[in-house]
Amino acid sequence: MNSALPLHRVDDLTDPAVNRIANMSVEEARARVARGAPDGVGGIEGSFALVARDGEAVRMARSLDRPLRYFLAKEAAGPSLVVSDRIDAILEHLRARGLSAQFHPTYTRMVPAHHVLELRLVGCPDPSPTYTRFFAPAPAALPPDLDAIGRAYAGALVDEAASWLARLEPDAPVGVCFSGGVDSGAVFLAVHHAMRRMALPLGRLKAFTLDAGGGEDLEQARRFLRELDLEIFLEPVETDPGELDPLEAVRVVEDYKPLDVQSATMAMALLRGIRERYPEWRYLADGDGGDENLKDYPIEENPELTIRSVVNNPMLYQEGWGVGRLKHSLTFSGGQSRSCTRTYAPLRRFGFEGFSPFTRPRLIAVAEAIPFAALTGGDVERLYALKGEVMARGMLAVTGMRMPAFPKRRFQHGAAPRELVRARLAHPESAYRAHWLSQYA
Repeated sequence: MNSALPLHRVDDLTDPAVNRIANMSVEEARARVARGAPDGVGGIEGSFALVARDGEAVRMARSLDRPLRYFLAKEAAGPSLVVSDRIDAILEHLRARGLSAQFHPTYTRMVPAHHVLELRLVGCPDPSPTYTRFFAPAPAALPPDLDAIGRAYAGALVDEAASWLARLEPDAPVGVCFSGGVDSGAVFLAVHHAMRRMALPLGRLKAFTLDAGGGEDLEQARRFLRELDLEIFLEPVETDPGELDPLEAVRVVEDYKPLDVQSATMAMALLRGIRERYPEWRYLADGDGGDENLKDYPIEENPELTIRSVVNNPMLYQEGWGVGRLKHSLTFSGGQSRSCTRTYAPLRRFGFEGFSPFTRPRLIAVAEAIPFAALTGGDVERLYALKGEVMARGMLAVTGMRMPAFPKRRFQHGAAPRELVRARLAHPESAYRAHWLSQYA
């Protein structure tokens, strides 16, 4: 076999129908990726994962809300590239072509969000990919005025919700995965406000809240909506806590980070319940990415972090420590660029099409423009309080509604009692990783 032969073939296993691009056709978007110019790719609005070949070069790009993976196999005729949103799909394709002996899950690679990845498949050995950033928002560009920041952020949130609604079928029901927390609460109010502004029937809208054995979320969700006289939209979805299966979540999301596995376990319970109740339901919005945008994660739980590293590293929570850094995982990317599977994969598993406005570049750009260092002055508690303050002021200014802002609580800690979460979901990362590896034996 002559491994210096040029690229033999590209097998794109992604489903083109899953792309949701607002301002151009999928074909035009793919042509922009083929050219590789960052301004052109950065102009693609919506949710996408695209692969394009340009001679010996293959270029790939994706939005933050969905994964894109690839694997390079060797054949006598030359290198063969397989691309998919799932590792198991790559393996099955290689098996069908008699190439599975070359496979290992850690040999797969994830395209990092917000970058054009380019492979030039000529040479022996093949060169490493190059990465060109196509989304680079200006940091700390807004004044330290919480009212102005809130208006900008909430205004962008409502506009993104309206843009999403405008592309749906006129009579399609719309659900929001809703805990009554700041992120899902803001998304619900944004969708509700946009529907009113667009004169869409509010009977299409529901707020779905998971109740897995008596967690605190259901009462919080009810209180949130009751305070705004919107309780009519609440629909609890009960599940038997004995059916919570984190190992199934590992298989579905194809990852092993405990907090993401726990979140995905709860998401699958909620989605399974909605699907059983509404066989034809399709569209669901959620608040994924809200914590990342406004840096609302407990710094003390990660010994690698300080408040300085959090506020001074652009898009740290969205992209991890950054492409080309030693801590960047080639198999998994980093930050939300990696953990997007906790939402994307369960939605796909149960036949839903998801949407989170917080993953859209417009929202991230406003968030990155917030002068976090000036507003927090190095105080961690001020950083934690910032998200609720920004969202409450912003939603009041944009929608006229006084949004309740309850203390932060992770999905898995609100949908079920904490002792149940510890008993059923608190496995060590090593156990989840071993199960992940076993899926591809």
